[in-house]
Amino acid sequence: MAARPLVARQPNERLQALIQEAGCSNAGLARRVNVCGAEHGLDLRYDKTSVARWLRGQQPRGQAPAIIAEALGRKLGRTVTIDEIGMANGKNLAAGVGLQFSPSVLGAIEQVCELYRSDVGRRDFLSGSSVASSALVEPSRDWLISAPDPQVARSAGPRVGPADVDAVRSMTQALVDLDHQYGSGHVRPVVVHYLNSVVSGLLAGSYREAVGRELFAAVARLTELAGYMAVDTGQPGLAQRYYIQALRLAQAAGDRGYGGYVLAASMSHLAAQLGNPREIAQLARAAQEGARGRVTPRAQAMFYAAEARGHALMGEARAAQAVIGKAVSAMEQADPGSGDDPAWIAHFDEAYLADELAHCHRDLGQPDAAGRQAEESLARHPQSRVRRRAIGLVLLATAQVQKREVEQACHTGLQAIELLGRLRSNRGAEYLEDLQERLAPYREESVVREFGARLELQAA
Repeated sequence: MAARPLVARQPNERLQALIQEAGCSNAGLARRVNVCGAEHGLDLRYDKTSVARWLRGQQPRGQAPAIIAEALGRKLGRTVTIDEIGMANGKNLAAGVGLQFSPSVLGAIEQVCELYRSDVGRRDFLSGSSVASSALVEPSRDWLISAPDPQVARSAGPRVGPADVDAVRSMTQALVDLDHQYGSGHVRPVVVHYLNSVVSGLLAGSYREAVGRELFAAVARLTELAGYMAVDTGQPGLAQRYYIQALRLAQAAGDRGYGGYVLAASMSHLAAQLGNPREIAQLARAAQEGARGRVTPRAQAMFYAAEARGHALMGEARAAQAVIGKAVSAMEQADPGSGDDPAWIAHFDEAYLADELAHCHRDLGQPDAAGRQAEESLARHPQSRVRRRAIGLVLLATAQVQKREVEQACHTGLQAIELLGRLRSNRGAEYLEDLQERLAPYREESVVREFGARLELQAA
């Protein structure tokens, strides 16, 4: 029998550097790893010789790399990933950052903090990556079948309290308001740096169970917002990573309703933008099933509207109309004065529902209904929702094109161009490009040429 070839191990310089930074001895690190492992129900018996072997390049098995990273992170007061300690071993390489629905809370923290760090570092693999439909659908399956996390409390790192959670919530709302007015191109860098510089530290801190659940809920919302902003800046491959991690954080928060929202409002809309209608409906139905009995009528209306968009894009008029009816009925049951709606769905009002239904009727080739819904959304959206009003104008113009009201469509489209001139929004630009394509059969008409010239001038 031939002898097994020897594999030359390289010294683990990353681990050595972190041990020196932490001011640990080999024996001290081994003790910390054993204690950390015990908290996770593992009977680890490492000593200074074990650490010496790691430094020579040996790769410990199982959960040990993650425990070593956590032990060092506690000493350093920040999140440390297995990639940083040189023990990724192909499982957490950069290209896979953010694409896993982690089975553990510790893994979830590691995944999302590495995503923040990689995004701030402007790593090319994030912005240049494409979206695979399975990368959206598979996490929804994991979310549906995963058992609740039994505990999220941590006992290492700086103390995190309710005031810290309130700060994250307030920052999120301020960023949402800025995004509505100016577009994600202006705001997304601020979000990403805040996540990396402040939020990562909070996740790696120490907190009681109740505070931990609230922290994960708040961070899930901000992470989802970062994903939406990635969509609005033309980075769908990056957006899917943020959405997957927001879904996992919602699971850690114990908030099935918000998990459903991430599926129906975020992932399904990304699938719509990428032209994957079957996945839209699948994600929306997963949201309905996984959050059954856990959401208010307002959230149910949004989930149904998302499913309707999938059916409409597939040309399934009867199915779409049936689900539209459910969405309208659920919204009629919503009581804005009851105080029952969580903050994450409070924005989904009659204006947003009309916007969603306008998309459905547009895709079903029903311009009269699409125009009525677009006009209703414009009448109800406040002036502060600049991007949403601009999209409503494009939807109205599209309905007018479908009815061959070309001059009126161009006039409406010019209003949208004027509004979007105040924003840095890739989504808005894509809507205008779609309108221009629909006007192509009428390109010889003067109003269409004027519209195209204005659009080119803005793009310049």
